[in-house]
Amino acid sequence: MKVLILGSGVIGTASAYYLARVGHDVTVIDRQPGPGLETSFGNAGELSYGYASPWAGPGIPLKAIKWLLMPDGPLVIRPMFDPRMWVWGLRLLANCTERAYAINKSRMVRVAEYSRDKMIELRSQTHIAYEGRQQGTLQLFRTQKQLDHIHGDVEVLKQYGVPYEVLDPGGCVAVEPGLATAAVPFVGALRLPNDDTGDCKLFTEKLAAIAGHLGVTFQYGTTIEGIETSGDAISGVRTSRGTLTADAYIGAMGSFTPQMVAPLGIRLPVYPIKGYSLTVPITDAALAPVSTVMDETYKVATTRFDDRIRIGGTAEIAGWDKTLRQHRRGPLERSLRDLFPKAGDVSKASFWCGLRPMTPDGTPVIGRTRYGNFYLNTGHGTLGWTMAAGSGQVMADIVSGKAPDIDVSDLDLSRYAA
Repeated sequence: MKVLILGSGVIGTASAYYLARVGHDVTVIDRQPGPGLETSFGNAGELSYGYASPWAGPGIPLKAIKWLLMPDGPLVIRPMFDPRMWVWGLRLLANCTERAYAINKSRMVRVAEYSRDKMIELRSQTHIAYEGRQQGTLQLFRTQKQLDHIHGDVEVLKQYGVPYEVLDPGGCVAVEPGLATAAVPFVGALRLPNDDTGDCKLFTEKLAAIAGHLGVTFQYGTTIEGIETSGDAISGVRTSRGTLTADAYIGAMGSFTPQMVAPLGIRLPVYPIKGYSLTVPITDAALAPVSTVMDETYKVATTRFDDRIRIGGTAEIAGWDKTLRQHRRGPLERSLRDLFPKAGDVSKASFWCGLRPMTPDGTPVIGRTRYGNFYLNTGHGTLGWTMAAGSGQVMADIVSGKAPDIDVSDLDLSRYAA
């Protein structure tokens, strides 16, 4: 079967890889000059299988108010006359109940844990190298109040059989020796030993090359102008290179997917949430993080690459505006200086921002649409790389008419019709 994938981020590239593995003739198109140059380019570098949770939860409305009042808080809302922003926000608030959280969490953990298994398999089969480390994630708490509030998360981890450890300060330093030089006190951490780290852009580039060897064609520098239909099927995609046709089509353009499918009458509840990151050269490897440390106070993740440190965080709700606001460096730099003050040279850091495609319930949209040959694989939010391998395999199964290994009945758009 001939398959056309729209988007060459980590989700589109993973979809292409798994589809090619089962014999499909796959073409990927993207406006960028290469793979992984949008949201996949500068993310926090985490594969957070055990940390897969929806933003919408019972305590989030009150926390959001607190964060908005902080000068350098992790949440920023730039109000604008955009009905999509307000509708998305109201739907997120509607998911801030215990019942909705339990349902959404179960969906996300299902996809994340399956993706972890597929990622292990992928590494074993391809020996893909992306500055990866399999040494877990440390969620660090500066205050006892923060530590006291982990019981709910721990119960969820127990429920889904996700390994974890609760560490005291000494235990934190044992797994992350660089924290011995921290300029601020901390009381403990929740460690998720099965989480991984690495450079998502590098991973996407390497996976695209592997997919190319399997026969996948990548057409970069190709702008999508519209999608053509014939009855209840897609008949082609208009692009800057002409109209491209296939037997099946997959929308994997992240935050830009909603605009692409809106003319088709598909209402996709995905909204962009801007995140920022710094990439800092390491000056003392012994004092740098070993893996990922999540600073709970600023909601900032500090991740070790081979000779660099990636610091990522902030949720800025401002539509599709990709303005790189310099003052948002503050929380990222502060978190690094607080926890690993001698690890890297911040003066030589590169600063970046990207748009995370978020659904109001946190779960990605994976599956069929009202058009028989059009599928969606988008809306993964901050967990795009975490869920990429699993989502790619599920998409390959669905397109091939094969029952996926996990339940996908509540992952497609139909869940929003209830």
